[in-house]
Amino acid sequence: MKISIVVPIYNVEQYLPGCVDSILRNDLTDCEVLLVDDGSPDGCGDICEQYAARHPGLISVIHQENGGLGAARNTGIEAAKGEWMLFIDSDDKIHPDTLRILKEAARTPGTDVVSFGFFADNGVDPPVAQDVGYPATKTPFRLSERKDYLLALPSAWMRLWKRELFLKTGIRYPSRVWYEDIRTTTKLFAAAEGIIVLPQPLYYYLSRPDSIMNSKKLARNREILDAMDDILDWFRTQGLYETYRTELEALTVQHVLLAASVRVARIDPKSELLAEFWDYTEKHFPDWRKNPYNKRLPGLKRLALWLAAHKRYGTLRSLFQLKG
Repeated sequence: MKISIVVPIYNVEQYLPGCVDSILRNDLTDCEVLLVDDGSPDGCGDICEQYAARHPGLISVIHQENGGLGAARNTGIEAAKGEWMLFIDSDDKIHPDTLRILKEAARTPGTDVVSFGFFADNGVDPPVAQDVGYPATKTPFRLSERKDYLLALPSAWMRLWKRELFLKTGIRYPSRVWYEDIRTTTKLFAAAEGIIVLPQPLYYYLSRPDSIMNSKKLARNREILDAMDDILDWFRTQGLYETYRTELEALTVQHVLLAASVRVARIDPKSELLAEFWDYTEKHFPDWRKNPYNKRLPGLKRLALWLAAHKRYGTLRSLFQLKG
């Protein structure tokens, strides 16, 4: 069993050595590391070459014109020689036991996906452990058996993926868009034969002020609507829409009406985007208020959803400013 570790790289000269060094602290037996330099304008390309020169046979470098995070991941998928894929963002790190634990879990028969928790790191305070948002299980399950897993955090980097899952389905990450993870991960969940959820946090996710999810480019938040259109269309095409309708409705509520509204309202509570998020949810799922997953939300998210549903965007902004 071989694991291909793919690191998409763009403009992270400050963080890249820490990322690669964290990988090198792992047991890299039967592993390869693919550093995909996505046309980075800083010194990342040279840093990649230096690591490859010091670790021949283990680290390979691919230089390409800038195509975005999704394109860099896709390059890694095509170039990989491993049976399994692990994506690591180039400003993040992994725990020294990550690969040992993932190899053991991946040996479980019938497994296509291994999910794990992470540490949230803001670069100032001690990292905080976060689970995957779903109960741990050692027995592989299909999404049809546990439909609520469709609502788990969609991040690509908090999972080990069987490469064949990408090859047999043709599913790839979209290029030059926001929300590429949710567009892709939800489909892979539905296509997977078996999913395992580990309780351990194995990844250090760095939240940077200049990251995509912290960006103040308000207009790009509208891309969550394109992402949801993509997801809903795919499930319809696969004949799975009615099977997962309740979960797709909850996914829309949680990512459009709730999360996207919070992101925009924190910056501009009078933005026209907020009305678009509302109209989209009402159009596609007019009965969303009756969705059973609404009651499962944590208290703060239930309050935020109530405020968004009642268009109290100014209060919503104040709530999250107070939360910090």
